[in-house]
Formats: sequence, C-alpha cells, structure tokens
Amino acid sequence: MTNILRFDEIGMNDLAQVGGKNASLGEMVSHLASAGIRVPPGFATTADAFERFLAEGELDARIRAAVEGIDVDDVAALTHLGARVRAWIEEQPFPADLEADIRSAYAALVAGESDPTAVTWAVRSSATAEDLPDASFAGQQETFLNIGGIENILSAIRRVFASLYNDRAIAYRVHHGFDHHDVALSAGVQRMARSDIGASGVMFTLDTESGFDDAVFVTSSYGLGEAVVQGAVNPDEFYVYKPGLRAGRPAILKRSVGEKAIAMRYADGQHVDGSTAFVEVDAADRSRFSITDVEVQELGRIALVIEAHYGRPMDIEWGKDGNDGQIYVLQARPETVVSRKSANVLSRFVLAERSAVLVEGRAIGQRIGSGRVRVLTSIDQMHDFAHGDVLVADMTDPDWEPIMKRASAIITDRGGRTCHAAIIARELGIPAVVGTGVATHALKDGQEVTVSCAEGDDGLVYDGLLQFAEEQTELDRMPEAPVKVMMNVGTPDQAFAFSRLPHAGVGLARLEFIINRQIGIHPRALLELDRLDGALAEDIRERTAAYPSAEEYFIQRVAEGVSMIAAAFAPEPVIVRLSDFKSNEYANLIGGSLYEPDEENPMLGYRGAARYVSPDFRACFDMECEALRRVRDDMGLTNVQIMVPFVRTVGEAKAVVDLLAQNDLRRGENGLRVVMMCELPANAVLTEQFLEHFDGFSIGSNDMTQLTLGLDRDSSLMASAFDERDPAVLHLLGMAIDACRRQGKYVGICGQGPSDHPDFAQWLVARGIQSLSLNPDTVVETWLALAANESLGVEAPALAYEHQS
Repeated sequence: MTNILRFDEIGMNDLAQVGGKNASLGEMVSHLASAGIRVPPGFATTADAFERFLAEGELDARIRAAVEGIDVDDVAALTHLGARVRAWIEEQPFPADLEADIRSAYAALVAGESDPTAVTWAVRSSATAEDLPDASFAGQQETFLNIGGIENILSAIRRVFASLYNDRAIAYRVHHGFDHHDVALSAGVQRMARSDIGASGVMFTLDTESGFDDAVFVTSSYGLGEAVVQGAVNPDEFYVYKPGLRAGRPAILKRSVGEKAIAMRYADGQHVDGSTAFVEVDAADRSRFSITDVEVQELGRIALVIEAHYGRPMDIEWGKDGNDGQIYVLQARPETVVSRKSANVLSRFVLAERSAVLVEGRAIGQRIGSGRVRVLTSIDQMHDFAHGDVLVADMTDPDWEPIMKRASAIITDRGGRTCHAAIIARELGIPAVVGTGVATHALKDGQEVTVSCAEGDDGLVYDGLLQFAEEQTELDRMPEAPVKVMMNVGTPDQAFAFSRLPHAGVGLARLEFIINRQIGIHPRALLELDRLDGALAEDIRERTAAYPSAEEYFIQRVAEGVSMIAAAFAPEPVIVRLSDFKSNEYANLIGGSLYEPDEENPMLGYRGAARYVSPDFRACFDMECEALRRVRDDMGLTNVQIMVPFVRTVGEAKAVVDLLAQNDLRRGENGLRVVMMCELPANAVLTEQFLEHFDGFSIGSNDMTQLTLGLDRDSSLMASAFDERDPAVLHLLGMAIDACRRQGKYVGICGQGPSDHPDFAQWLVARGIQSLSLNPDTVVETWLALAANESLGVEAPALAYEHQS
C-alpha cells in the first residue's frame, strides 16, 4: 500500500488515489512540461493513506454514526456536528509509517533547494470525487499557503484531512447524493511560487457568462491568488482571442483595470492560521495593470495548451513568481457550469420596466432575480435568512453556501467574476452583482429590489420588484430566412452573448457607443492633455494611468471595443460605423465643452464626414483609423468593414476615402470593404456618383425619413408623421437598392424600421435588399416572421411606393 506519490509519478489515471486536483497537477508535470507549462514540484498523500488514518481507533465508525441522517438544512445542528467531527480528526495521530513517508518525501523535495529555509509550501486538499466533469468540490476543503518546516506541514495535512467534514462539504455531498464515506481526501504538498511579491489569478478557457469559447478569460491581482478566489479583491480582467493566439498575433480583446485595493502577502509566521495576511496596495499600483500584455498573451497560450490536452473547457489558477518572473500553473480543473448548458437553447431574461438604480457592480449569470434585501455580516445570521431573499454581504466563502442556496440573488461589496460568490451563483443559476463597493451600506434590510445581470457587464440593482420575463429560443429549429439577418451591436460587453443569436454578422457597430462607454473623454482633450491643467487634467490622467499615454488610451480602448465585437461574430462581417457624434453629444464627454461649437441644430451640423475632413478634427480621426487598422491588420480580424456616416456631397465621399487610405485603410486591401450610410436624399439622388467611391450602401432609414419629410425625429409633436413607409421615403430607398443591385454592390439597412413594421421588412426583401440589421431583441421575432411569410408564399404588401411606380 502506497502512502505517498510524487507529482511526477501521478496522472489522471490516479484520480481515485489522489483526487482531481492532485491528479491534474501530476498530469501536467508528466505530460505538459515539454510544452512549456511550469508546475511547481510536490507530492500527494493517497486515499489509501487517508482511509488508514481514519481507521485508527475506529475513528471512521464514530464519524459514520455521527453524520448518519444529518439534516443539513438545520444550520445549527450542521455547525455543531461539523466542529465535533473535525476536532476528532485533528486530534488523531498519523500512523507511524505514514508520518515517516511524509517526512521522507518532504526531505527529498527540500534536498533539491539551494536554500531550504527560504522555501515554503502550499498544502492543498484534493477530494477523490473533486473536479470531475459532473461535480465541483472546488473550495470546499482547506488550502494553506506559505507553510514552512515539516512540523507545520504535518499539522496542515491533518487540518486538510479534517476539512473533508467542513459544514459546506457535508451539505454539498448530501445535496448531490454523494455518500460521505465514498469520498476520500488527498493532501498535496507543493512548492510555493512567490506570487506574494508578483501576481496571480484565475483564468477560464471560455467566457464564464455567455459560454463563448473562442476567448480565454483572465483575472489578475497582486499577491497570492487566494484573494481573487475568495473575492476579497476586485481584480484586473482580460479577454484573449484564441484564433489570434494560434496565429501568433496580438490577441488581447479587452483590458479592465480592477481596484486591487488589497493583496494577500506572506505573514511573519509559517504555520496554519498565521502564514498569510492582507496588506493595502499603493494607490499608484492600483491604477496600473498587475501584469503586462506580454504576460497576458503568455497566459492565453498556457490556457490553450492545457485545454487542448484535456479536451474540454478548463478553470486554471496561476501565479507569477516575483523572483524569477515566470508564470506557474497551480491548479487546473474542468469548468463545470457554463460548458454544460445546452448549445441549442438560448435563454434571455428581459426587464419589462425600470426604476432607480441603487447599486452597480459586475454582472454574473445573465439572469434577473428579485426579493427582499437581507444584509448579513456573519454566517451566524443564517437563521434570519428566508428562501427568496436577496443576500447582501461584503464577500462570501464556502461557509456561506447553505444561505446562498436559499437566495434569489446575491450582491457583494468585493469580488470579481471568478470569486467564490460568482462561481456559486452560476452553479445555482441565480444572478449575482459582485464588487459593488457599497452594497452593504447602500441597501437596507427588508428593502425590495430587482437584481438584473441581463444588460451586459454591469450588474444593476433596481429599486422595487420589477416585472421581467425569460425568453427561450431553440436555435436548432430556426427556419431559413429569405434575407441575411444581421444585428446592430453597440455595447462590446454584450457581443459574446448576442453572437449566440442566429445571425449573418453585424450590420451596424456604432463607434460613438464604444467611445462614450469605454473612453468617455473628448479625443482632443486626450491629444492636448499637456495643455490642460487643474482638476480636469488630473481626472484624465487618473483614468488613463494604466495605458502608455492618453493617445494610446483612446486607440487601445477603441480597438478593444471593436475587436470584442469582431471576434464574437467572426468570420461573419462586422460593419463598424465611424463616429457620428453630434456636437452637443461630443460636448458631454469629459473636456468636450472646451472644443465643441454651440450649434442651433446639431443634427444638421458638424457631424459625420464633414467632421473627419475638418483640420480641427483630423488628429482625432487619425486615432480612430489607427484603432481600426490594428484590429484588422495586427489582430487579423479582417471581418471588420468600415462605414462612413452622413456624407453630404460626392466631394466629401472622395475626401474621406482618401483620408482612410492615408491611414493605411485602403479599399480592397486585405479584403477591406468601405460602405456608406445612405441616409440623405442626396445619397439616393446621386447613387451612381457616390457608389464610385464605396463598396455599397447601408440605408439609415431614420435620418433618410426625417430629411425627406422635413421633420425632427425627436419631436413628440411630429412623431405621428414619422413613417419610413411614406411614398417619398420608399421612392428614395428603391432608387438606392436598385443602383446597388445594378452595380453588384452591397446594400443593407440598419435602421429601426424593419423591426417596427413587418410589412416594411417584407417590402425591403421583395425589393432586393441583401440584409436587414436589427436590434438584438427583435432578431428572432423578425426572422421567424419573414421565414413564415416566405414558406406560405405571402407576397410583399403593396406599400404606397408600389402604387406610384
């Protein structure tokens, strides 16, 4: 009977002896070292050793009798029982041969160290039913970090063994039908990577919210990774594009700076309960990223290697050693929540109404829940928590799981998307808003709230109990549509989720939405930051501190927004419209009032192509172009196409296309198509001349309607007169469609009209439009309506234009 196995003797076939965590560590040591995966060395005690340990003095029989028939929903009884069983185990001496083998294995590890006193060890639990494809025991048993010396290691192993009977572990086994005595425990002893003076985090080989599997999701913070796992810190976050990594290209789709207010460091002691401590992070370090772009890309490559080896989505913990600068893999286990969802059923939660937003944070779960707030500061308050309440806490750990199972939603002050609260919320299928910073103070006991995680990255807590609905679509039953159905996507953080809808790409990605949401600063204020002073300059410097310069902040953030959408919908085309802010909208950006004119009618003023060719805006436009060039040429996302809005004259058309070429965005080069928004009557009247400079039209029915009929689309007094189906509007649209078809060029529409008026959509299809680009919430309904009319042979309605043809 074997008591000890070195990691280099272990593989996944040894799961029954060393549990999922240790088996995976051994598997990587044995099979992935040659692929550049670094795993710190170590050894594991076996399940046989654990069972012999419990058999001494018939301790196992006492435990069996104690846990038999326990009601895990009786929190007080569970707490009392768990403490009693753990005390028995911690008092139990090791069998002599097991203790001797542990000492020998430790001595062998230390013998390879140049300075044994400088090395400390992690002692981790690994249950023999842990991290299986259909179970997630992660975090239920104890892990101890920075443990030094054999006596402390022996004590930590005994504590690890006892943690098999933590309250949360007992409850989980009961709820999931595992016999307590069918689960054994292995203790892994692993050399510490010095991430306490480096950085660490967690990464998933898919998006943990949408299930999008062409990206690696990376979190990172200063110090030991346990702070990220616990949710004690709001970490930095990154998305890395897998096809870009495989092609050796820059592949970071998104960077988000986390607060990183504290870090878990080594404490003075090297014993259980005294080996680590939280310390505050310097303000300057908080505003910077905790790892470099090069390191993010390396982490992405590591994730690809591990995922390919295991053949399934993975959840990976990593650490960057602050001494040697290398990245080490500390754990790797199967992802067990998102990857098990049906790929053929799309479920969307939709709010039917809105109210005041009380709290914001990171959205977890893409769901909506509601109930009465219960602010808890301790698990001792469990008895106050009723089924359906909304749990509000500073953070959670596995001891909170009995409460979390009763909650309709979870809200925390601290934590990121890979923290304990987030992981458990996904497993339970409830929404969570984490990292709010203020929830425990801003929300009051008994207050009725609605928690929405169905509106992108931001989780919103609304006042009151709001109406909401769940919509389900069986994607494998979608009929063929008679036209390409594309989407209007303005928020990059929803792109992965939207890409699950049936689609033929993105017909409109508004650059101004990205600039407003991800930058929020006027581009000239960034370019001229050195000329600014006072509070404005300080505010901008703080917002851009994580980037090499204010100019790079703009370019990289625009590139991130565009690349998120492009990656989500690749290889289908993504048509990105250049920024179309009006002067009053630009003025609302930080610093904007310094640079924008006060126009009487901004809708007809300094916007679109006229702005791009203006000397005052040229440098700003160059930044937009550079961002798009990087996405296409550097990142390889050549499905990005460019759309030019509000082109008043043929001269403007030529000038803008020439300006794009000067910025290395040339029509036809590297597959680039440049299309024009056909939204002014002049565009339809002079279609042939405009099409000389573009690869097609995307019809903007809103502006075309208001300019054709001479009305303000935002005027409530004129709302009844606004109708895309007016004969004059249809006549112009018909001219544009016909011209594109004659020249064999692209023609689509990206206005709201086809969603609002099914007869208008049918007319467009019959007229020969190539694509309809719709808001995501109308895609399925419009798709099904068009397909139904096609299958029934329904003719397009004879709209007014048809009568006058």
